[in-house]
Amino acid sequence: MIIEKLKKAGFSEKEALVYTHLIRLNAQPASVIAEKADINRTTTYDIIETLTKRGLISSIKKDGITYFKALDPKELLNYLEREKVEHTKKIEKQQKEIEELLPALISLENPESTKPKVTFYEGEKGMRQAYEDTLTSKETILAYANVEDMHKGLPNFFPEYYQRRGVEKKIHIKCIAPNNKTSIERHKQDKKENREMVLIPESEYDFSPEINIYEDKVLFASWREKMAIIIKSKEIADFHKKMYKLAWKAAKKED
Repeated sequence: MIIEKLKKAGFSEKEALVYTHLIRLNAQPASVIAEKADINRTTTYDIIETLTKRGLISSIKKDGITYFKALDPKELLNYLEREKVEHTKKIEKQQKEIEELLPALISLENPESTKPKVTFYEGEKGMRQAYEDTLTSKETILAYANVEDMHKGLPNFFPEYYQRRGVEKKIHIKCIAPNNKTSIERHKQDKKENREMVLIPESEYDFSPEINIYEDKVLFASWREKMAIIIKSKEIADFHKKMYKLAWKAAKKED
């Protein structure tokens, strides 16, 4: 069980074996550790070097022999904390590189092309990516959304992450939603979350798919089928904006 838990924490099976034997045996030469863990000496030395770099074991020389000892197991938490910090720094650096590269990548697109561009997204990861695109909007996002299905569909994305990012980027959202319990609760946060929501009778207008209209794009999302499509077309987006204006007026009367 301990080995399996360590594997889930990022250890390989052999690393977990060497580490647990070091805890049990106290300070020992590599040859003893290799024998007890049933791993060849060369591999054991490589693993010891890796665990030393992670700050989990120390060494001491006695009578010309190097002994290795596991540090307090609580150091595992310090190691994971360091890993988290390093990972965050790496992601931030990659993000900065992409931000600097974006203008050059966008310039590669053919500005003469009038053909709509369609991008398909599948699964939870894909849907997250689709909604990240809406967070690039420089104008109000016009949405038809079942808030309850959204929260169930991506529970670690909505509402905290998405709403926080939207507020940080000062994105305004207009939303037409069925008046279920979840949407009523979120409606109370409209001002704080830079949103304007109109609630319509769930008994008559219940729906699950979501539509977001922003700039020259329209996002269609199916929570039940876990997929999303973004169509980039000024003509199609303009049409949906006009239809939304009409739907908004009608929804205000129902609210």
